[in-house]
Amino acid sequence: MSNLSRKKFLFSGLSLAAVAAFFKWGTQPEKKKTVKFLTQDGKLVEMDIDKVPASSKTATKEDVQNWVKK
Repeated sequence: MSNLSRKKFLFSGLSLAAVAAFFKWGTQPEKKKTVKFLTQDGKLVEMDIDKVPASSKTATKEDVQNWVKK
């Protein structure tokens, strides 16, 4: 009788481990949303959207033309 209960115990333990591994590998970490910016010295950087300040001012054509180095 102890042999049968040992088999049940091992089977249920392995089943539980398999289910836990499935759920662990089944869920993927949430990707953070990022935005790419060009710094003043010409380096491309990525920032989290949460850390970007919300600004209601948009750049005009004249602003962009003045920013470009000639």
